[in-house]
Amino acid sequence: MGKGGEGSGDGAKVEEENMAAWLVSVNTLKIQPFRLPSLGPYDVRVRMKAVGICGSDVHYLKTLRCAHFVVKEPMVIGHECAGVIEEVGSDVESLVVGDRVALEPGISCWRCKYCKGGRYNLCPDMKFFATPPVHGSLANQVVHPADLCFKLPENVSLEEGAMCEPLSVGIHACRRANVGSETNVLIMGAGPIGLVTMLAARAFGAPRIIIVDVDGYRLSVAKSLGADDVVKVSTNNQDMDEDVVQIQKAMGSDIDVSFDCAGFSKTMSTALNATRAGGKVCLVGMGHNEMTVPLTPAAAREVDVVGIFRYKETWPLCIEFLRSGKIDVKPLITHRFGFSQEEVVEAFEVSARGGDAIKVMFNL
Repeated sequence: MGKGGEGSGDGAKVEEENMAAWLVSVNTLKIQPFRLPSLGPYDVRVRMKAVGICGSDVHYLKTLRCAHFVVKEPMVIGHECAGVIEEVGSDVESLVVGDRVALEPGISCWRCKYCKGGRYNLCPDMKFFATPPVHGSLANQVVHPADLCFKLPENVSLEEGAMCEPLSVGIHACRRANVGSETNVLIMGAGPIGLVTMLAARAFGAPRIIIVDVDGYRLSVAKSLGADDVVKVSTNNQDMDEDVVQIQKAMGSDIDVSFDCAGFSKTMSTALNATRAGGKVCLVGMGHNEMTVPLTPAAAREVDVVGIFRYKETWPLCIEFLRSGKIDVKPLITHRFGFSQEEVVEAFEVSARGGDAIKVMFNL
């Protein structure tokens, strides 16, 4: 069980009052009591104020699984979050009651070779909010390690703080692909992760960014957020060669790095074929566990393929990008809901439908 809390049940007054959104079965969420663990010396108790819905949350709701993670017992949902410190452990010096913080949701072991080697996102014993069997953060309060709670500047809202989690995916992807001021970027997929990857790539200095999707509305949002050009494609694999021609024409020069933020055979194949010889393709999205892609032709052109898993050491940079105005995530927040049984159900329905819903946010 992670630091987030223990099972529902009776307890002290503060525990009885703490409520959370529990995923209890397929397509069933219920607001129920959520008993918090005792505060450790290096922990803080945080009152949640903003929690976003992620695609993985929707996957868990619809199927009780995401990739190889399977929900086997009721679990509190949610991991994109920010709140206000209400209590600090005896040895916490970095934070005080009343501080506004964004929470990094994963607690690594700090003992394995990956943690010691600086790649703690790959820790096999990671305890991550709302990744079974660890409870999440869509609750009135959670307990979390102080060193994973990052103080927000005055000009960064709690909603923006919650957006540090999806933005971290884009920032980690750009770091993995070495995006810089001479990197022309292609992004496959204009969903939330594609859009934050676009914002991150621009902040890292990418001079030209093309974004591709099958949805005209999503592409219009990408254009309004600063994409240099957009390309609407079909879902038909037979159209791939034509799509590649359109994409390369839109770029107007070599494509140095492509991000597949959808994770399907066609999007990955298109990215591999469109990227220049010696370039990179970064797989960000995980639409399918298995793909059929043209690896041999890509290898013959020395196109590097890299993957990402979550992120590491991204919150300080996220917050600085938001503080400085280099990245503006506010337009991505399209829908807001309160924390009642009816609103929780409706919010997840809106998020699952997609359409004009990009980021759905709870205000607790």
